[in-house]
Amino acid sequence: MKKCLNYIAVAVLFSVTVSLSAAEKVEPVRMGSGIMTFDTVPGWGFDEQGRSVLGPTHGGVVIDKAGNIYTSAKIGVVVFSPDGKVVRRFLGDEYSNIHDMEIREEEDGEFIYGARNANAEGIKFNAETGEMILKMPFPKESGLDLKKFAPTAITVAPNGDIILSDGYASNHIFKFDKNGKYKSHFGKKGNGLKEFNTAHGMTLDTRYDPPRLLICDRNHMPKGRLLHYDLDGNFIEEVITGLGMPTSVSIQGDYVSVPDLHGRLVILDKTNTIVAVLGNNEDPKTHRNFNVPQDQWREGIFSGTHGSYWDKDGNLYVQDWNVSGRLMKLVRVK
Repeated sequence: MKKCLNYIAVAVLFSVTVSLSAAEKVEPVRMGSGIMTFDTVPGWGFDEQGRSVLGPTHGGVVIDKAGNIYTSAKIGVVVFSPDGKVVRRFLGDEYSNIHDMEIREEEDGEFIYGARNANAEGIKFNAETGEMILKMPFPKESGLDLKKFAPTAITVAPNGDIILSDGYASNHIFKFDKNGKYKSHFGKKGNGLKEFNTAHGMTLDTRYDPPRLLICDRNHMPKGRLLHYDLDGNFIEEVITGLGMPTSVSIQGDYVSVPDLHGRLVILDKTNTIVAVLGNNEDPKTHRNFNVPQDQWREGIFSGTHGSYWDKDGNLYVQDWNVSGRLMKLVRVK
């Protein structure tokens, strides 16, 4: 009888365990609209214990020609395969705290360009080996007397010129040649039409010929906005306003993904009209909040959207500004 009771106890415990596991299973969440509809991939990039491998994130995302996904975190740069397995890591002082990244294929390989606000420099390194190629500290040749230099965004012109935004300090945007030699600068801090109040994100807008700079003016009052400048630093137009706090921009074809620190990502079409909103967080306690631990994440709801990138199939990878380190894969619904 005692043995029988033991069997029953084990069976009940097994049943409860299975029920709990089933209850804890996270299902994909569908978001977006029309041709910009996506499904989340629960647990993408987690370790075998179901935990994030990144640590605190306050950075960006890029993808190489092989389809590997690079994301920057406090510890450095972590590279994932498309199925979420870690391929390699670039860790340590040289690679830590990269706030924004661009990737570029050149004659001798693929290279990551990074803006490091906490370390007051722009960098360039080999995407496969990690070999550091360039470091661009504050250019004294500019003649500016800056008390602080805190780059937040970086991009590269077709001719190899490197463009670095001092978004957390002076809001000047600096232009270097391909060897890191200072060439010029433009912009200043303010809330005027041709001024920046936190020139936080930036990329090359390849939807236009010739390409333009697409710049996130994150804290512009009364609402965040995107701006176009030419590659010589001349103002072209205010692209769109009323975006909350746009942090970065990524282009694929005619479409632009724009993470918003309030906890959403908007997608614009060629006319710069919003065609989809993803992961919108309406909870004032968790949106624009770095301190949302992993056990409080909600599938399909963002908390502090900071970086994004498209893969060749139109899927999106989105990074949250987050204490536990959050990187999400969103699969495009065909």
